[in-house]
Amino acid sequence: METEHKITLARIAGSIVLLAVAHFEPGLTETCQIILYAAAYLVIGGDIVWNALKNVVRGEVFDENFLMAVATAGAFATGQYPEAVAVMLFYQIGEMFQDIAVDKSRKSITSLMDIRPDYANLETSDGEFTRVAPDAVPKGSIIVVKPGEKIPLDGVVISGNSSLDTAALTGESLPREAGEGSQVISGSMNMTGLLRVRTSGTYGESTVARILDLVENAENGKAKTEKFITRFAKYYTPAVTGAAVLLAVIPPLVDGQWLLWLHRALIFLVISCPCALVISIPLTFFAGVGGASRRGILIKGSNYLESLARLGTVVFDKTGTLTEGKFSVTAVCTAGNHDEKELLSMAAAAEKYSDHPVATALKTAAESGASEVTGVENFAGEGLRADVGGHAVYVGNAKLMLRAGVNASEPEKPGTVVHVAVDGEYAGYIIISDSVKPQSAAAVAALKAEGVMKTVMLTGDRKAVAEEVASALGLDEVHSELLPADKVEYVKSMMTALPENKSLAFVGDGINDAPVLKTADVGIAMGAAGSDAAIEAADVVLMDDNPGKVAAAVTLSRRTVCIVHQNIAFALGVKLLFLILAAFGVATMWEAVFADVGVTVIAVLNALRAMK
Repeated sequence: METEHKITLARIAGSIVLLAVAHFEPGLTETCQIILYAAAYLVIGGDIVWNALKNVVRGEVFDENFLMAVATAGAFATGQYPEAVAVMLFYQIGEMFQDIAVDKSRKSITSLMDIRPDYANLETSDGEFTRVAPDAVPKGSIIVVKPGEKIPLDGVVISGNSSLDTAALTGESLPREAGEGSQVISGSMNMTGLLRVRTSGTYGESTVARILDLVENAENGKAKTEKFITRFAKYYTPAVTGAAVLLAVIPPLVDGQWLLWLHRALIFLVISCPCALVISIPLTFFAGVGGASRRGILIKGSNYLESLARLGTVVFDKTGTLTEGKFSVTAVCTAGNHDEKELLSMAAAAEKYSDHPVATALKTAAESGASEVTGVENFAGEGLRADVGGHAVYVGNAKLMLRAGVNASEPEKPGTVVHVAVDGEYAGYIIISDSVKPQSAAAVAALKAEGVMKTVMLTGDRKAVAEEVASALGLDEVHSELLPADKVEYVKSMMTALPENKSLAFVGDGINDAPVLKTADVGIAMGAAGSDAAIEAADVVLMDDNPGKVAAAVTLSRRTVCIVHQNIAFALGVKLLFLILAAFGVATMWEAVFADVGVTVIAVLNALRAMK
């Protein structure tokens, strides 16, 4: 718990103790009681009164601080000391609940980003290289990237071949091949070979620098939900304060009974105390957050509940969000006299010593592999050749098939294609792809049933793969081959196009999704498989990685907001009735206090329904 929360909790405890002593301790004189009540009031509400006075001096009169100060001053003026203290207590407790829910999730995001390069190997004129800071490398320089190192700056490969892990940038698990002439981006991990890269810009212009900047600054552009009590006070406070003043001044001008009308005006102010609203509104949201957590949906603040209730567009990442993020064999097409079992067995055996994701998928799919594997030869960016049980087996892409002297078939399905040739004869191809989560289609349908106007997918994957997934799930729109900065721009444009009363949510799981999660009105992260950076950047976390929980979160948030509106309507309706009765002298102070407490109890009980 933060220091300020500890201080607030200590103030609440101290005020409760003073209030209890003043109210229940026998033998206290009236003066001692008043002093204790005043002390309890100042301990818990002194900062609110002080803020109200400062705002008055600045010309900002009618805010929630002024509302609370006037209401409790009225209670004190009419001798309702416990009421004055209790109102301040309830207000501070409600505010603390809401603040704690938000503050717990406010950690540094950039500290979790592991894509920042620590150094660059700058090639010197004599062919050697020296280790320097990435921001010290001029544009057009040649840098050397060894296996296991991050690419520090964007550039073009001038020599070498390697596989690059771009998962931190694109969210895609399959490595990308890089060779002479290939464009490479900073933040990628060099996995296998040595690369010499000519930089195409400075570090400040690089992909990794732009991603980090997006994460650090996207928070500034996110609209903050204004608290209801602040909006309400702009109208309610001046209205009831003005009405109380008029009630105390105008009637006595006619009948001369100044004390009578002053007493009615003070009763009017006590009735106007928004105790039920002060308690029930934050409590309802807090209960909604608690109810969501019981369902494995962690919502980091009541403002995000409001935004979820207004969703007009939901944008999904693909890999790890709508799909499993685990690659498997999805199709086998044989040629010649080879059957599927033999094709898989030969391919898996050839990949026996490889830890590449494609190799893992092949070995998992094959029932068994040949025991004798020799003469393994790798061809960077193409695949490999191996002697399997006395057969020369080529496993790789279409380029490798040309090397093997065979013509490869054109695949009919999207995905990563692995061609196989055996003893100089084309044996067929295998499709490796990511499988769609079983809950994804139902999740999209449930969102549409909830009234979400548009569902969109943004992904770094290839167009054919992305369109197949989008079609299978019934998504309205899909954009592929995107970097994190591209996703941010798409989300910004969609947010601009939304009606004023609608919001946009982005659902993702990878570290590459952190910038767009922060940009969206509501960022939703997959908690089980998602990266730490995505979870910290998100406003909502789904703990079991089930995309169907997005619709569940929308349903729960709308129910919570509905309860809030019920409490507002009920509290204000009763308040209005008793304000009218007070103005005509029908309501006494005791009736006013009883009505206020009764409304509060009912509102609180209604608020707790949000937990279910």
